[in-house]
Amino acid sequence: MLKQRRAVWVLIAAATLMGGCLGKKNTAPAAGGSAEPDKVLYTKSVDDLKHGRYQVGRLALQTLINTYPDSEYLAKAKLAIADSYYKEGGTAGLKQSIVEYSDFRTFFPFLDEAAYAQMQIAMAHYKQMEKPDRDHAEAVQAEAEFQTFLEKYPNSPLRPVAEQRLRETQEVLAEGNFLVARFYFIRESYKAAGARLIELTNRYPLYSQADEANWMLGQIYEKSEHNEIAARYYSRIVKDYPLSNLVADSKAKLTKFGVPIPPADPAAVARMQKDEADAASSRPGLIGKTTGFLRSKPDISAAAHAGDPTMTPASESGDETLSFGPQQTPAGMSVGGGENTATVETITPGSANSLAGQAPASDAAPADPAPTDAAPAAGTTPAAPADKSQESTSKKKKGIRKVIPF
Repeated sequence: MLKQRRAVWVLIAAATLMGGCLGKKNTAPAAGGSAEPDKVLYTKSVDDLKHGRYQVGRLALQTLINTYPDSEYLAKAKLAIADSYYKEGGTAGLKQSIVEYSDFRTFFPFLDEAAYAQMQIAMAHYKQMEKPDRDHAEAVQAEAEFQTFLEKYPNSPLRPVAEQRLRETQEVLAEGNFLVARFYFIRESYKAAGARLIELTNRYPLYSQADEANWMLGQIYEKSEHNEIAARYYSRIVKDYPLSNLVADSKAKLTKFGVPIPPADPAAVARMQKDEADAASSRPGLIGKTTGFLRSKPDISAAAHAGDPTMTPASESGDETLSFGPQQTPAGMSVGGGENTATVETITPGSANSLAGQAPASDAAPADPAPTDAAPAAGTTPAAPADKSQESTSKKKKGIRKVIPF
């Protein structure tokens, strides 16, 4: 008798549950609500992704997107697909995540998650950066995407992280330019070295070796007997890099030239003190130093941790090249003849006369760049220096030709 009563209660309970389910099925979902199957698909796919079943999870999410285009889980599903590729990693996974995050940003630009998607696009490029002496393509893309994030989402809670990643990315780009410039400087190819050093010091003032880059520029102009221009770079070391080991030598140079020694910038002192403290805690140990050459990723331990990173896109800044007159000075430095002038030409990256394409490969020594102004042939009269008023003022895309008098 007891068993029969229990069976009756089970049947009643089952009927009640079925009735409730049928009632839900026959009731139209409220506006903005979601039908049950899309929620089931989303929940199951999230669990699959959480346990590394990326293909199964993405298939379920794609089914949700195709079958329920009005679902409240649509945006979450698209973002989850992008996240799955990012977490899966590898070159293929990161590249596909960029495509998926870009699609999400396009379809849902006003959602709060759009800022996160933009950040993830930048991080996907950041994770693919190579060492400074190798291909810079991913680093350039990462720089541009971090800059886009900071411009479009200045109030995002992710801003501090984006700023630091941008500083690290710019450290890698600056290091690549510095390695090439130093190679040319040691070989006394000052024209090629100066072009890269001018861009580096102007565009990446937070670079860990910016003081040495300014010192090299001072040396280049001092060797060509343009001490007033050399003094600008020595003064910059004293003012903007007050904790540098080159400050004492820079002050001695300024005293020799009779140029007033500028005071140290307090903001620069605070910035360098913070960088030194942070670098001491993050500096690699002995094992890290000895095995660093085995890593394919760049070393960013020397990157700045304070100061505003450069926000000017590389396409708008241009590369600057030095062009001197026909008269030769020590070590092949070319200087103006009758009127001491030097032309600094801003060249849009990628143009035919850009020095960017002449950067040496990682495994081969770079060749000397073709000189801009060749020395006159024997028996001929050097051409008179061009009148400043006749200098070209036409813009090449976004490049501008400037004449700086010595």
